[in-house]
Amino acid sequence: MDFLEPDAFFELASFDHRDLFTGCKYVWDALSKINGYLEHGLEANVAEVNCFRRPLPATVVLWRGKALTGGFKILGGNTTKDEFRVEIEGEETCEAAVLFEGSVLWDDSIFIGPGAVIEPGALVKGPTIIGPHSEVRQGAYMRGKCIVGARCIVGHTTEMKSSVMLDGAKAGHFAYIGDSIIGCEANLGAGTKLANLKIRDQKIRVMAHGTRIVTNLRKFGAVLGDHVETGCNSVTNPGTVLGKNCQVFPLTSVRAGYYEPSSVIRG
Repeated sequence: MDFLEPDAFFELASFDHRDLFTGCKYVWDALSKINGYLEHGLEANVAEVNCFRRPLPATVVLWRGKALTGGFKILGGNTTKDEFRVEIEGEETCEAAVLFEGSVLWDDSIFIGPGAVIEPGALVKGPTIIGPHSEVRQGAYMRGKCIVGARCIVGHTTEMKSSVMLDGAKAGHFAYIGDSIIGCEANLGAGTKLANLKIRDQKIRVMAHGTRIVTNLRKFGAVLGDHVETGCNSVTNPGTVLGKNCQVFPLTSVRAGYYEPSSVIRG
């Protein structure tokens, strides 16, 4: 079923973590590989921050392998457009990562890419990778085993765990992302929930072209292909698999199963 392979959902050539999908028969097989991938591929860079499990008492800038607590000026700008600027010793750069006062790093098993921004009130647990020029907004809760690509948004009061966001994926407001994969430039409307656990104690199954496939996953939220759009307050049921360019109307509860690329899903 090549229509369920990763290449059918994502353009992976430029994604830094494309090896996560190598050898996956089904696109959701990557979910069970996240932990091992992070165990062997995570190059944490926050140890010098030396402040964990409590809010940062002052803004920290990660620059050229150092954690700076002074000697810089935050100029600001649009993070995901590579425009967030920091002045360091008279030099302006968009490649410094900024951890604002009041943000929380739970441990040191975290990589924060150049130009990324962690806003006050966000809490990040490892193991986690946050890619370059990505933004973790105020009140976000990253519960670990997260891989966030470049120029992504983990939004205000958004919760994310055991999930992957490919480059340019955005969940700007009030989302839940559990055991899910969100494709390049996909966008979750405010309040979107990717539910990952069935009420009944059973493995998640995916219906695709008349065939019911057992995923062997107890927790599996959704796969959203590149450029998928979900409307505000929509919910995907566990085991939802949306092909590229699908659109979900607001307030829609999406039944589990596979949806062809460019499907329009109404309530």
